[in-house]
Amino acid sequence: MVQSKNPVIIVVCVAILLIAAVRIIRSYGDFSKTRAEFEAHEQMIAETNECLSAGEWACAERNVRALLKAEPNDTNLQLHLAHILLEQERYDECVAYVDSRTFSNKDLIYLKEKSQQLKKEMETLGVERSAHFRVEFEGRPARADVLEALTVLEIAYDSLCRLFQFYPENKMHLVLYQTAEYQGMGSRPDWVGAIFDGKLRVPVGLMQYYELYRPILFHELTHAFVRAMNRNSVPLWLNEGVAQVVDGSRTGNPRPEGAPPILEALTEPFVNEKRTENAIRLYWYSQAMVEQLLARDLSPGVGPKFAHIREFIAEIRILGVDKAMDKHYGVTTQKLYDHVISVTH
Repeated sequence: MVQSKNPVIIVVCVAILLIAAVRIIRSYGDFSKTRAEFEAHEQMIAETNECLSAGEWACAERNVRALLKAEPNDTNLQLHLAHILLEQERYDECVAYVDSRTFSNKDLIYLKEKSQQLKKEMETLGVERSAHFRVEFEGRPARADVLEALTVLEIAYDSLCRLFQFYPENKMHLVLYQTAEYQGMGSRPDWVGAIFDGKLRVPVGLMQYYELYRPILFHELTHAFVRAMNRNSVPLWLNEGVAQVVDGSRTGNPRPEGAPPILEALTEPFVNEKRTENAIRLYWYSQAMVEQLLARDLSPGVGPKFAHIREFIAEIRILGVDKAMDKHYGVTTQKLYDHVISVTH
């Protein structure tokens, strides 16, 4: 015989169930809201990275400032904002922003010092412009030399655009300097003739020697193109190897004497190398590695090969070096280097 249920117990149970249901509904609503906010946040981060990579500084600044409102103590976002101000040539704002931070590190200090240096250059150097370049020059070089540099750069620019099938969005800068004050930050060894540090920096005296300055301008401009393709760092061997293949000044040179450099040495800044003979080896093996990459590309003609290497450079930002290399060329950095050693020794 089934006994009848106590109505009080039934009411209490129903009440408990209703309370639990309300809590579940509320928590689900909170979860949905949190999930939506999380997805919006992730979407903004992805968009910000795209803007930074493309050099779309207005978009990048807008998003970074919005992200900083939610996370005002995020030091990585603060560093990004200082970098954005520098890239927009808002040097006074960059210095003031860095000074207002409650923390400091070597990257922020670098951005402040770089802003101070570039601000001084803008105030003290002469300026000439062309369609894609701004040339800043120290002292009073012959106007013919300045115009010659602009002409060669425009020719090189058109050539590289066709070669890589890539068109940079931002105007590029060349500094023709006479004194070490404008050769860029930090010391450099005697073997360095020109450098790219966000600006192409070339000794103005070099403009007297056509056979020297033409490949150098092509070389340094290639670095500017690589930077525009991928705002993040690419391995030094790739950056220098591509630039050397393009400028053609060392193509066909015999292998330098001496033991090959260790692979790690090919990934660090070559200007750290003080000895000329060691630097020559670094450049030679870098070019040999890039030539091997190009040999692995079966696309017909020269153009597609360099368009392919442009795609590879761009994907390093997403996949990392070895995954991007494996995707495009079926090899890792170590295996590529081992192959270069095996065929050149």
